[in-house]
Amino acid sequence: MGADAAGGLHRNRETTMALRDAVAAALAEVEGGAGRISGLVVRDDGSAGLVLDVAGLATSEAERLQAAIEAAARRAGAGSVRVILTADRGAAPAAAAARAPTVPGIRRLIAVASGKGGVGKSTVAVNLAVALARAGHKVGLLDADIYGPSVPTLLGITGRAKLDGNKLQPAVAHGIKALSMGMMTDPGKAIVWRGPMASSAMVQMVENADWGALDVLVIDLPPGTGDIQLTLAQKLKPDGAIIVSTPQDLALVDARRAVAMFGEVGVPVIGVIENMSGYLCPHCGEASDPFGHGGAEAEATAMGVAFLGRVPLDAGLRAASDAGRPGEGTQAEVFARMALRVAAAAAL
Repeated sequence: MGADAAGGLHRNRETTMALRDAVAAALAEVEGGAGRISGLVVRDDGSAGLVLDVAGLATSEAERLQAAIEAAARRAGAGSVRVILTADRGAAPAAAAARAPTVPGIRRLIAVASGKGGVGKSTVAVNLAVALARAGHKVGLLDADIYGPSVPTLLGITGRAKLDGNKLQPAVAHGIKALSMGMMTDPGKAIVWRGPMASSAMVQMVENADWGALDVLVIDLPPGTGDIQLTLAQKLKPDGAIIVSTPQDLALVDARRAVAMFGEVGVPVIGVIENMSGYLCPHCGEASDPFGHGGAEAEATAMGVAFLGRVPLDAGLRAASDAGRPGEGTQAEVFARMALRVAAAAAL
């Protein structure tokens, strides 16, 4: 990345942080908002999102408070303002080991997230879930990337999800249970939903599916820090989040934003995974770093977050993914090591 581009990213980040501080200060002055506002996210385009707890308020009071909050955020300089309403006043405990299950039968919920798309998050989520199952855990995988579901392809799942007694039945593949919006829509059809509808679908796929008894449900989130991520944190209270990033600066900027978002809503970050980290030529054996090397590890250290490991570029993993299989051999070993770290951190 050139100096001008890097400088532009730095200035843009500073501008966003300054706007976030201004919006936070304005919200603190809203009458009746104390203790009810959480999960404030301000994006580089100037838009803002937050969660408003309206437990105990009459409808008219909740509407008045929401309007006051939106007005305050706009006066502070925010563009569009998205407010997600919830009536759950329970505070999220800080440690995964202290959390009670929020979904009956599922001991732990772990979100796999990224600040931006194109970093291989879904491939990591699938292979990590399979690695956890191979380590002896009962594992489910929810593809919550509503707009771009890829888990059916990565696991070789075909056909539609079935209903049994008004419960969605996850498919079983490679030792894990899996459910995806891609199992409920035509493959070539685009899903054009607004944020609240997509968020509601994600929650229903967790709560209204027949997952049975699971040690952990891995949730492959869509990229970014929007409605679905905020709804997940507030409604389902995951026990931890894993951030996937590539090593280059552009992806790391968004990885920082994802870590900050989970911190704002009280979800512990289990660690960071550096994907597409280095490439070994299968013909000449020369090592190269087309996306850089070590950036995610350095960023994790700077943020005080655990570094879970690197996943190198590998044509074999790409071919396995396209064929609907998890990685084998060296790649499986990479994910097995990460699975052990995740299992320890999440107290599986």
